[in-house]
Order: sequence, then structure tokens, then C-alpha cells
Amino acid sequence: MELICPAGTPAAFKEAVDVGADAVYCGFRDETNARNFPGLNFSREELGQSIAYAKARNVQTFVALNTFMRAGCESLWYKATDDAVRLGADALILADFGLMAYVAETYPQQRLHVSVQASASNREAIRFLVDAFGARRVVLPRILTVQDIARLTRQIDCEVEVFAFGGLCVMAEGRCSLSSYATGKSPNMNGVCSPASHVKYRQDGVEMISELGDYTINRFGPDEAAGYPTLCKGRFSVGEVSGYAFEDPVSLDVMDHLDALREAGVSALKIEGRQRGKAYVAEVVATLKKSLTADASARPALISRLRLMSEGQRTTSGAFEKRWR
Repeated sequence: MELICPAGTPAAFKEAVDVGADAVYCGFRDETNARNFPGLNFSREELGQSIAYAKARNVQTFVALNTFMRAGCESLWYKATDDAVRLGADALILADFGLMAYVAETYPQQRLHVSVQASASNREAIRFLVDAFGARRVVLPRILTVQDIARLTRQIDCEVEVFAFGGLCVMAEGRCSLSSYATGKSPNMNGVCSPASHVKYRQDGVEMISELGDYTINRFGPDEAAGYPTLCKGRFSVGEVSGYAFEDPVSLDVMDHLDALREAGVSALKIEGRQRGKAYVAEVVATLKKSLTADASARPALISRLRLMSEGQRTTSGAFEKRWR
């Protein structure tokens, strides 16, 4: 299985290439990319230099143009597509059907990957994207079991990529709309989830309060680490129970499922974390690279290394072992 690694900066990109990535994914410094945060991402010149660095070392570059075009502003996305193709991107990661159509019609030889943002998770949706736009790979949302994935790979004619480590976000089910409501910025269209400009922390007695916009997202006790206030990882009161209704603040880790995912027909494993630094990228990429060739008995020691890099220093198999509350 290929190892697809994140890069939010040229330094992280070089680190991913040097420690063994098969491909690196990144985006431009604008709202065409779903990690459009200040201080991150690539200018045209930086991307061109990074692609050349990767090609010289037999590593591919995937450019994420994975937000949805805003009516009247489509030219921003078309120009980003033109530039990514001109600079030599090996694949474009797309969510918007209109942009997929533009790529299929304008650059029929360009490799097209379906972003997780498109939420294509059944054979009918994926077959449509393959037939209509020539999609070569689909990145599955983090909602399927290993058995679901194995069944799906037998029914479709394109490669399958799944997330292996990092955030659990499914970028669907109304969660991005909730974040948009709280901040006025859309993760799906502006590429900004829980922007730092809308984040606040304040002390309330012994508790630390985290807020997003005008909303309290969590209250942390004196012995709890105060996490970043992402709305879907907030602590909610549901009936008489207070807890994480949408998603626990932990990291996805598929180390225990590598062999099963390979047997299920998965082509590539994707690491989440374009907003993380180059030290994170180096450690996670190197550890997963070792895990892909290690015996199952050696993987627990590698997992312990990864947990130190995870959110809350805890990990979960997520939907791969579907144990819904």
C-alpha cells in the first residue's frame, strides 16, 4: 500500500519526501484547499519547487483543490487547477463535481482523485464519478468498517485510499455547517474549520473554558489538557449525559488493521495533518513506513511511539471497529 503524507509547508513537504513518503499531498495558499489557515500552504513558486524535489526522488505530489466552488467565483478554482497541472501535479484531489468536469474536459490525461469531502462511500456514487469524470482513485470517508471497504473494492473500478492516522473528521453529516454557523466561515467552501481568529480560552474558577465564536465548546478540569475548540469535538449535554456526542478528541490509528486493509484491496493509506509541523510529519511517516513491513508482533511498540504524537495522546480505530454508543 502507498503511504500518502501531508504537507502544510515546504519544510514539511521535504521532510515527508526524505523519510519515505510515496506521495505528498498539499494545497495552494487560498480557499481552493480545505486547510486554508494563515501561515500554511504553498505559493505557486513553492509548489513548483516542491514538485521538482519530489520528482527527482521518485515521489508523487497530489494537489488538494478540495473545497466547493462559490457561485460567481469559479475562476479561482479553474486557475488553481490550471496552475497545478502546469506545475506537474501527479494527481488532483477534488470534491466539486463542476471542477471534476472542468478537469475531465480540459485535461483528460490528468489523474483525478475524489476527495473525502465528496463523501463517496457506496458503489453507485463511485461508479458515477468514474464514468462521468474518469476518477482514478476515491478517498473514502472515515465511516466504513474494514468489511464495508472489502465489499466495496470488489464492486468498483478505481483505487481506494483510506485514512490511517490523524483526525477523525468525516467533513459531512452537517458538522461543517455547524462550524460555519458558529464562525461565519465554511470549512467546505472557505477551507477554514474553527479558525484561530474565532477561538478563545478563559478561566472560570478551576475550569478552563474553550470557545468558538460565541459558543462554549468545552470545559476542562484542572487535570485535563485543554484541547482546541473544534465544534464536532465539543462536549455536549445530551439528556442527562455530558460527553462527546459527535467525536472524541482522539486520533485515528489503523495500526492494528494494516493486514486486513491490504487484504480488503486498499491501495493507499493517508495520514491526516497538513496543519501539523515537520517533526510530526517525520515521526508519523517514518513509523507507518516501518509498520507496513513489520511483523504484527512488532507493531505495538510502534503504536506507543505514535500515541505521543496524537491528539490527547490517545488513539482509536474509529469506524474500522464500529462500536457506536
